[in-house]
Amino acid sequence: MRITRRTLLLGAGAGVASVLLASCTPEPTPTPTPTRTREPEPPPGVPAAAGSIRSTWTTDPYALGAASFTPVGVLAGTRLALGAPVDARLFFAGEATDEDAPGTLRGAISSGTRAAEELLIPATSGERVAVVGAGLAGATAAAVLAEGGMEVTVFEARDRVGGRMHSRVDDSWPLPVQLGAWLFGVDDAEVLDLMSNGDVGVVELTGQLWHGPEGDLDPIDPQPFDAAMTAAQAAPEDSSVTDALTAAGIDPSDPATAALLAILAARTGAGADELSSWFAPPLPTGDPKAATGDVAPFIEQALDGVKVGLNSPVARLAYDDSGVSVRLGTGEALSFDRVIVTVPLGVLQDRSIEFDPPLPFSNRGAISALGMGAIETVWLRWDEPFWENDEAIWHSVGADVAIATWINLRPATGENVLVGIVGGAAAAEFAKLDEDEAIEAALASLALYV
Repeated sequence: MRITRRTLLLGAGAGVASVLLASCTPEPTPTPTPTRTREPEPPPGVPAAAGSIRSTWTTDPYALGAASFTPVGVLAGTRLALGAPVDARLFFAGEATDEDAPGTLRGAISSGTRAAEELLIPATSGERVAVVGAGLAGATAAAVLAEGGMEVTVFEARDRVGGRMHSRVDDSWPLPVQLGAWLFGVDDAEVLDLMSNGDVGVVELTGQLWHGPEGDLDPIDPQPFDAAMTAAQAAPEDSSVTDALTAAGIDPSDPATAALLAILAARTGAGADELSSWFAPPLPTGDPKAATGDVAPFIEQALDGVKVGLNSPVARLAYDDSGVSVRLGTGEALSFDRVIVTVPLGVLQDRSIEFDPPLPFSNRGAISALGMGAIETVWLRWDEPFWENDEAIWHSVGADVAIATWINLRPATGENVLVGIVGGAAAAEFAKLDEDEAIEAALASLALYV
């Protein structure tokens, strides 16, 4: 990790003034089990992978999901209520608080800027401000606060910065393995510019393959789906995406429609029966871009000049007219004038942080109303490719597979790497599998393309 003016606070025995120590449950390591009782058995035609790494966001205690989504029946303004400041002492950021782009990197950046600017209004220069979480929202907020003259300390529960952006750099892999947010659409130009300034490599993923048990298929036209959502958004009452499709005369179980819904689940982390049709995000369009470099320096750049305490989960925030007491997992308490909370929605829903006094009903209601989606990825590499097609994105249609969407990195990077992405209930089920079971399920999903 590059260390410049930022003070990285790690270790024990040097006192709270210079060290922020926490005894916490370590982050689950997204690596294969060191000693396996058996090797995963690939299906006929699919060779065993030379390497595999999977994400664990569904069970990660510092995330408890991958991205927020808007369930059916949730009112407009709920995300604003979640992000509303409390007594000018507590402020909230994170993609779940952003109305325009929830569940996205640009939403995280926007929320961090907003929360920091809200805090700077009542604050005076030199105040001590804590930021809970060193993900993209927290790093953005910390940078704005430091520029605004605040004395900033960031508390991060993990042993790394980045939150749900996580590059796993491993000498056995030809490129960093992206276990968190790493794909960018047509609306992410600003984020891509920022990442380019942070020297993060980005490639374009060109071409899509639609494939079923009988072979290649024509691309599925999303227009009927889009029309159904447009009609639902004009309805007097909200309905689920499933119900909106049914009302438009579209069978959600039709293989083509089910394939589109699998893509939507991989993007939102939720099933069509859960998602609000009023606030359903559109299906991805165009050729996406993908990060191929280590994203850690991108986050570190924003934290330059800021004190960062790793392995420092916050257990309790007690606030009154005089300030905020931040209690760490060790039981140690530190005093600050104000605090920005940027932990994922899943952590707030799990009540991993105690608020004293309890948050207002509006904030608590928003936390309960919103949903935390499940999205998992699995990276597989081979010494030699077993596939011949050059399309970057593969979609299965009408096949009973655990993973319906794959990213083929070979055309863009020259490396024999396939990345499976699964969302919603399928991701939750995939997360329950042990390492060997997960790899077998992934390889079985790829048998469709042999």
